[in-house]
Amino acid sequence: MPANCQHELTLNQETKVTQAPLRAVVIGAGIGGLSATLRLAHAGLAVTVIDMAPTPGGKMRTRASVAGPVDIGPTVMTLKPVFEALFADVGARLSDHVALIPETVLARHFWRDGATLDLGNDADRNAAAIRAFGGDAAERQFRRFCARAARLYAAFEGPMLHAPEPRLTGLTAHVLKNPDLIPAMAPGRSLASSLASQFSDPRLRQLFGRYATYVGGSPYKSPAVLGLIWHSEASGVWRVAGGMHKLATAMQKLAQDKGAQFRFGTRAVRIEQQDGHVTAVHLEDGSRLATDLVVFNGDPKALVEGHLGNGPRKAVPVAGVAARSLSAFVWGFAAEPVGVDLAHHNVFFCADPKREFADLAAGRMPTDGTLYVCAQDRGGDAPIGPERFEIILNGPPGHPSTPEDAYTCKTRTFETLASMGLRFSPTPDISALTMPADFNRAFPASDGSLYGLSPHGMMASFQRPTARTAIRGLYLAGGGAHPGAGIPMACLSGRHAAAAILSDLALISMSRPTATHGGMSTGSAMTGRVRSPSSVS
Repeated sequence: MPANCQHELTLNQETKVTQAPLRAVVIGAGIGGLSATLRLAHAGLAVTVIDMAPTPGGKMRTRASVAGPVDIGPTVMTLKPVFEALFADVGARLSDHVALIPETVLARHFWRDGATLDLGNDADRNAAAIRAFGGDAAERQFRRFCARAARLYAAFEGPMLHAPEPRLTGLTAHVLKNPDLIPAMAPGRSLASSLASQFSDPRLRQLFGRYATYVGGSPYKSPAVLGLIWHSEASGVWRVAGGMHKLATAMQKLAQDKGAQFRFGTRAVRIEQQDGHVTAVHLEDGSRLATDLVVFNGDPKALVEGHLGNGPRKAVPVAGVAARSLSAFVWGFAAEPVGVDLAHHNVFFCADPKREFADLAAGRMPTDGTLYVCAQDRGGDAPIGPERFEIILNGPPGHPSTPEDAYTCKTRTFETLASMGLRFSPTPDISALTMPADFNRAFPASDGSLYGLSPHGMMASFQRPTARTAIRGLYLAGGGAHPGAGIPMACLSGRHAAAAILSDLALISMSRPTATHGGMSTGSAMTGRVRSPSSVS
């Protein structure tokens, strides 16, 4: 059904509307916002997306270099079925819009003692590599760890990742029905503590403990259940041909084909309300966009701090935004590497992870931190000339990030890599560095945190804001909302937001036949009377 046609829609027993499509404003064109936009535009809403950046993608950004645009955000796609379901939900196929390349090597790992370990997308080859790396006992421990991670992922996927509003009572009931999960969950223990009981080799504890940083946490404070992240990665990792930003632009184009409009380089400054319901979004240029609903795809802390006006300050609980996850120091540049055979994804481990995370907990740049190096042009034909690189060093949220910090970061990053055999010609200058304070400017009120709410503590997952807020007509999507950080999680958050909207507005009759493909929940009754668009100013 074309987005510009008129609809006759029975909203409830009292209200019958014959009117132009309901209007939606999506603030933020990150993956969560784009996911919601696609589904809402496909369902027949008139959607306008605004973003202060010049291009879509949110944290999925690029930096120019002599070798072409360099990814300086997410570098891989995991949980590909989440994106396949998104495109199928709107009558399209993911493979028709982006080319995905499976990673046979998930990462090449380097330690200070000279040891290296490749882990890939084949369980038996991984086990053999672990045996060669650490012996027969290490292989047995690894196989048990994989089985444990698979059980946890299967148990948590439904009641946590795909549930629009996860409930502790629901998860508890599920666990009580499957008591064998309790030892795997290791309740009350940190990921680091759990790994210490599973692996005798400290290098393997360090490797799998690193998965806590995927959601912005420390393995010493994050719950043991985060070990399930290994299963999601081991199930398959893909890179996007041409760079990750191609995924965002493909989602934007498909949304435009369905009638969505995009306005870049402009910032929302206020969400207007009347009678407790959103009615408009005001932009910094003075314009006003009348709307029937808003999807906020920014850090929810921006609402609490009043960045969108005083009205939405109580839209989400303070507990859902108070504790912040990690930030990062991110390099994006082109150069020729010398001295180390790199895979596409590489991890250079620090000497002492306890010291690294102690520095982060104290608000300091790590003196000696683990470095992730993405060699963006590796994995296919041997590159010739300068290659594109992204290097990530974990950083604390709220870091002041002075010019002196930039030079310190340069020294610590490239001297550490040189000590492990990797050099770059030329070494990038500090203009190639994005620091925590830069992320805070790009993503207001985030404190530079890249993952929203901290994952520390067993209850963190239940404190994260969900799609519905306390304000009628205002919804959340993005890594700061449930189910959390990472591009598949952000994509799911957009699905949850769109499902909540379609449910609340009883728009099922406006949906195309494929709009609920993949289990998108749109069938519940409307939660309250919705005014005709003509009565909303």
